[in-house]
Amino acid sequence: MNEAKLTELLEHAGERTAVSPPPIEAMRSGATRRRRRRTAVWSAAGTALAVAAVIGASTVLTNNDAVPPQQPPVAANPVPEGMRLVGLGHAAIAVPKDWPTNRLKCGTPTAATVIVDPGPQGYCYLKRGSVDSVEVAPMPMNPEKPGSTIEVKPNGTIDGVPVYREGVSFTDTTLCGDSVQIPSLKVWMTVYASKGCPAEDQIRILPDLTGVPGFRSLDLETSQAKYVAALKGYGLVAMVVSKPASGVPKGSVTAVSPVPGTMVPNGSTVTVTIAG
Repeated sequence: MNEAKLTELLEHAGERTAVSPPPIEAMRSGATRRRRRRTAVWSAAGTALAVAAVIGASTVLTNNDAVPPQQPPVAANPVPEGMRLVGLGHAAIAVPKDWPTNRLKCGTPTAATVIVDPGPQGYCYLKRGSVDSVEVAPMPMNPEKPGSTIEVKPNGTIDGVPVYREGVSFTDTTLCGDSVQIPSLKVWMTVYASKGCPAEDQIRILPDLTGVPGFRSLDLETSQAKYVAALKGYGLVAMVVSKPASGVPKGSVTAVSPVPGTMVPNGSTVTVTIAG
């Protein structure tokens, strides 16, 4: 069969075959449904992406800006086991718990001790020996300027606070010592040790704690008003109680609790006992 004959047969077959109109409306309807389905899919996908983006952004913002869980506060100066803090104002030093306070004779330590507000001491000569001690006291007053302490020029710092430090030694013992004055806090600490003199390493400035001031160091018979004013100057609160006391002028301070030298949180209440 040649090409011309094949073409003729196909033309006769086409003339005998009925051809209906093209389904334009059905095609449009199907196309519309497909478009709607595609639109719905993309809308859903877009919504999902948008939500995911918001969640992701929220997560990023939350991770960047959220306040971390509160942790227990870290002590500024953890007290080593078996030690306790003593001090005045915000200056403190750790000493062994078993050290007594004011174990003195004629002002001289007779055993390892903490010296805080010892009061008047009788005069006598007593060889010190190699006895460790830590003394905490207000800086000496300047007799030429009533109400002010003796001025010293700092030659170092402790925790960023200017201090004046001077080495002290005894010729008849194996002790050496460090005398540290902190002018801004009006505190004087002296450490005598038979095994080196690490006073500057032991003393710390603790802004959240305050050492209870002594009352005997103010004068021989400290009045209620004078001691209450001293407590206020250190940011502490006085609660005054009266008890009978023989041989003591009425209104004089006879005891305080916590005892002088104890480090307490800022703003703490100190019980002041006066002679009634």
